[in-house]
Amino acid sequence: MIENPVITSMLNRKSVRKYKADQPSDEVIETVVRAGQQAPFASQLYSILLTRKKKAPFGAPLWFIICMDLYKLERFMKIRGWEVVTNDLTMLLFGMQDAAYAAQNMVIAAESLGMGSCYLGVMPRRTTQIVKQFKLPKRVFPLVELVMGYPDEEFPPRPRYPLSFTLFEDKYPEFSDEQVAEAMKVMDDGYLAQRYYADQKIKIRIESGRKDTFTFDDYSWTEHISRKWGQWFQSPNELLDELKNQGFDLGKKDAG
Repeated sequence: MIENPVITSMLNRKSVRKYKADQPSDEVIETVVRAGQQAPFASQLYSILLTRKKKAPFGAPLWFIICMDLYKLERFMKIRGWEVVTNDLTMLLFGMQDAAYAAQNMVIAAESLGMGSCYLGVMPRRTTQIVKQFKLPKRVFPLVELVMGYPDEEFPPRPRYPLSFTLFEDKYPEFSDEQVAEAMKVMDDGYLAQRYYADQKIKIRIESGRKDTFTFDDYSWTEHISRKWGQWFQSPNELLDELKNQGFDLGKKDAG
């Protein structure tokens, strides 16, 4: 495979959960955010929040929150004599892309500057708190939480699916159970070899009547992910309510 400094940074990237106390300089922060801004976008439907005052997860010195932001769009459209008529679901999908692209550019920029990062997956449950903390106006919705700083741990990148389970040219394949199992084995064997769940004592509790037969000798990525999405967030109501509170109504239908 072709190698260069950019590719190396991308392939070395991993989720860091232990950071040094060193505070990145304002110049470093500006560089990371400017790299985020240069990501592709639909309409720059995002804003980036930063706090250095509040204690961040894993002891990280930087805590970013990337928001979908229609407020700024609507402000300049008003000056132009326009208003948004596109439905909120469409705008939400474009805003999610804009925010995600910017966040990932920030992550790669940080990696190239010797920093590590970690995405946080609890945003839907922290929306109200973030809105109050940052005094977010309507039409701004927090999407991505990202902590960043200089790593205080070293480990290899985590496994990924084999390319044959990811890249499909011209047609999506019909997978046999054996092919799926082979891809599962790549992920599970890789995480077991790194003792990812065993060392951190991470194991999602089974909430149904199903018996838990796994130990840390065989509990790995595919079981972990299956327990997550097989048990959590069954109803969308909480998230829909949070969106509505910030001015996004996904329930509107065309009267025609």
